[in-house]
This record gives sequence, C-alpha cells and structure tokens, in this order.
Amino acid sequence: MERGVIKDIVAWDIVNWSSAIKYWEDNAQVTNKNYECLELGSSKGGMSLWLALNGNNVLCTDLNGPEDDAHRIHEKYRCTPRITYAAMDATNIPYENHFDVVIFKSIVGGISSGNQQNKAKTLNEIHKALKPGGKLLFAENLEATFLHKILRRNFGTKGWNYLTFNEIKDVFSSYHKVNYKTTGFFGCMGRNEWQRNFLGNVDNMLSWVIPNRSKYIVMGVAEK
Repeated sequence: MERGVIKDIVAWDIVNWSSAIKYWEDNAQVTNKNYECLELGSSKGGMSLWLALNGNNVLCTDLNGPEDDAHRIHEKYRCTPRITYAAMDATNIPYENHFDVVIFKSIVGGISSGNQQNKAKTLNEIHKALKPGGKLLFAENLEATFLHKILRRNFGTKGWNYLTFNEIKDVFSSYHKVNYKTTGFFGCMGRNEWQRNFLGNVDNMLSWVIPNRSKYIVMGVAEK
C-alpha cells in the first residue's frame, strides 16, 4: 500500500499505528469479502477508507457524526458508494447480530473518561452488534509507563482513561477468541509527524527489548 494512502488511513504516528493494518491483514481476511462493517469513533474516517478500499461496505460513525474531512477523504479515493454515515454512541449501538466486522482506533480512553465501566460496556455493545463469528478489529492506546503518564498529563489529551495492559483480558471477556500484540514506545513523544516517524522507526528497532506492558498501542482481532 502506498505511503500516501497509509497516511490518509492512519493520520498520526503513522509508523506505529500502521502496524495495526499489517496485523489485521495477517489475522483477519477482509479483502473483497463484501462484508457489512461498522467503524466507531471514526473522526476522519481512516478505518472506513481502509475497509472500503478492500471491497467492503462500511457504516462510518462518530458520536456526533464523522468530520467533514471523512467525506472529503472518501471522495478522494472514490469510495463513497461503499460508505454511509451516521451519528452513533459506541456505548449504545442500535444493532444486534448485524455486522461482519466492527473496527475502531483509539476510542476507549475517551469514551471511558469519567466512567471506568464504559470500557467493558463499549466492548460488550460491539459484541452484541456483531454477527456470530464476526470480528472486531481494534487498535487502542495503552496507559504504558510512568513516563507516558507524565508526558500525556502535560502535553496529551486531557482526561483520558487509558486502557491498561492488565485490563485487556477483562474488557474482552465476552469474546470467544482474542489475539493481540503491542507496539510503540517513543513514537507518541514526537511533537510533529517527522519526529514521530523517526521515533517510530526507533521503536521498530528496539521493539524486541521493550516489555509488552510498557508499549503504548495494543492492536488485535476479537471474534464473537
């Protein structure tokens, strides 16, 4: 996949977060399946773009509806015939046994801000919305280390309730099977995308020596 396309899909800390795309491609067959898919917390619609480019139909959603940039980026790649848009609360999904695939990137920390129970509630609502055997493709921020906590407190998104490594098993407990890996340590510390790309490449070189619980991204596939 061309770098420009990956940038439009991932948007931020591209080296680290694009690892999720590779992981999903290796662990969930979605190409030319004509699946019915749901993206939650879409913002600029990058995950919807990826699924549509792979020959699937996508309902692209965010709490108050996707941003205008989502429509523009989908038009850029001529994917609009495969994508519809809606406002949707991920803690109250009005579908049951409906979707072949649900996908999200970096939403749990914001949804659970001020309400710890929303972590499991969001994952259980997605489970309800999936068809039997359907798959959740996820990439989420982890709490990571004390250093990450300090930097986020001073420079990051305020009030986020980051998922911890130890919580993964519990919040996905309703799923039949969950496979995941972690990545990224320095990449989120860059102050611009050039720095994040450089640090993301450092992360790739040092990944084997950094403990999984110290990394700041978890990506995976959960099956209903």
